[in-house]
Amino acid sequence: MKSGNPIKSTVSTLPDKPGVYQFIDSTGTILYVGKARSLKKRVSSYFTKSQSGKTQVMLSRAIDLRHIVVDNESEALLLENSIIKKHQPRYNILLKDDKTYPWICIKNEHFPRVFLTRKLIPDGSSYHGPYTSVPAVRTLLDLIRQLFQIRTCSLPLNKRSIAEGKFRVCLEYHIGNCKGPCIGLVSEEEHNQQIERIKQIIKGDVGGVTGHLETLMKQYASELKFEEAQKIKEKLQILAKYRSKSVVVNTSVKNVDVFGSSSDEGSMYISYMKVVAGAVVQSYSIELKMRLEEDRESVLSTAVTEIRQRVTSDSPEIIVPFMPDILIDKVKYTVPVRGDRHKLLELANRNAVFFRLERQKKAAEKSKENRTERNLEKMKKDLHMPVLPAHIECFDNSNIQGESAVAACVVFRSGRPSNREYRHFNIKSVTGPDDFASMEEVIFRRYKRMLDEQTSLPQLIVIDGGKGQLSSAMKSLDELGLRGKITVIGIAKKLEEIYFPGDSVPIYLDKNSITLKVIQNLRNEAHRFGINFHRGKRSSKMNRSFLDEISGIGEQTKELLLKKFGSVKKIREASPEALEGVIGGKKAALLSAALQK
Repeated sequence: MKSGNPIKSTVSTLPDKPGVYQFIDSTGTILYVGKARSLKKRVSSYFTKSQSGKTQVMLSRAIDLRHIVVDNESEALLLENSIIKKHQPRYNILLKDDKTYPWICIKNEHFPRVFLTRKLIPDGSSYHGPYTSVPAVRTLLDLIRQLFQIRTCSLPLNKRSIAEGKFRVCLEYHIGNCKGPCIGLVSEEEHNQQIERIKQIIKGDVGGVTGHLETLMKQYASELKFEEAQKIKEKLQILAKYRSKSVVVNTSVKNVDVFGSSSDEGSMYISYMKVVAGAVVQSYSIELKMRLEEDRESVLSTAVTEIRQRVTSDSPEIIVPFMPDILIDKVKYTVPVRGDRHKLLELANRNAVFFRLERQKKAAEKSKENRTERNLEKMKKDLHMPVLPAHIECFDNSNIQGESAVAACVVFRSGRPSNREYRHFNIKSVTGPDDFASMEEVIFRRYKRMLDEQTSLPQLIVIDGGKGQLSSAMKSLDELGLRGKITVIGIAKKLEEIYFPGDSVPIYLDKNSITLKVIQNLRNEAHRFGINFHRGKRSSKMNRSFLDEISGIGEQTKELLLKKFGSVKKIREASPEALEGVIGGKKAALLSAALQK
């Protein structure tokens, strides 16, 4: 950094107090926001220590420095977080959170509803979450509906509309899932008491609800209301079952936030768990993309602040894998090395690793998709196509001196084989070794069927062969009215020449071209697929014996003979009497006559 930099000259005037600093560029835009225990020491470190490339670039663009002094480090942490959210500075940590997570909403209305949502509307409603699993939210909501009969309808209930009798009870009331607030069968005060207990369960405080239900059950029993007491007992059993599934460590771990971490080059992955009475009641993970070379302690403090704000956590204890650079005021931080808290930290760390692997896998898939898109664009350009060749089909003939003539069609989608769409063809209308006529038949049969079934046609057809096979294929496409609607090319094997219909001059693609490689892959795959089918057909034909040609000798008879004599050769050598002893006189006579011929 040059000695004449105006920011460097102001460092000495900064206070030795906690606060937030901002680097500003020539347009007045905030480049970077940071927090510090000591503004003077932190900012001066940018000019007294060697910095990485990204940090040097940021400093070279900055022409001004602003700072805000706060009372303590915790306030600096919160202020930094709010400024980053508001201004999204270019060089600050980027929170990579591209999911829309589910929340539980307790609606701000008369007789509040409780439901799952992905939209947070600032209307005074209470939102609890975010949750990483929709099934987990639905399980929790099912538990709530088993314990409390609250409404699920969206009727605009208020005292006046209820008093005027504007509504009628629905099926939910008749099957016992709702107490009928719409016709005044339950007071708003009673309904809201249920909502408060629902909030306790959502926050993980099952004990408070259990205590209330146990008191109520004893009260009903003392009043000899045994049916009502039994219903409360069933609800307690439901709660106990839910609780047993949730507890992962000792219930003495009352109310803590647990943060696990995992890192790769350029990102830190944080996994959060809220634990109440030994049970994980909420989990959440985020990726923090580091644009400058921040140390892990600084990134962790940012993540802790951000996540606790998102989930509105007020837990008095935070379990972390290492101590962050700045701590939240009046909160206990623990880095456990053994015991139940250490088990929780290990679980959070594993979740962070799984989250990192999931993000990396998705990034690799996206990169692969982008590469495929680029390859298809290159093919489109090289072959002068009007659209991307997302669906390609390639044809190849196979025969030996006209015997067992077959053809193969292979299908590629997005540049990759789609094996389940491969098709074989037995040549029906051609006698002798005529590749041109065979190609004409196969192309007609393939696309006539696709037109009849109204299935989507390919954007590119590749014919394994030169001008002759290509011309034959075009005859069928002309007959079907498909000329000009599909790009068709032929590839000659010797010099890898690419022919277009009506053009006797081939084009030559660069041997390293992705277009040529895909076409060669198509051609080779069609050849392999066709040859395998042809070999199977020849083998089947060769395996047929003279027994198959004799009228009156069926599969069962053939099986009896082969089982008795072992081979066709020994059947030929057998006497008429021996044959008659196995298959009877009539069939033995047919077989003997055939053998004499």
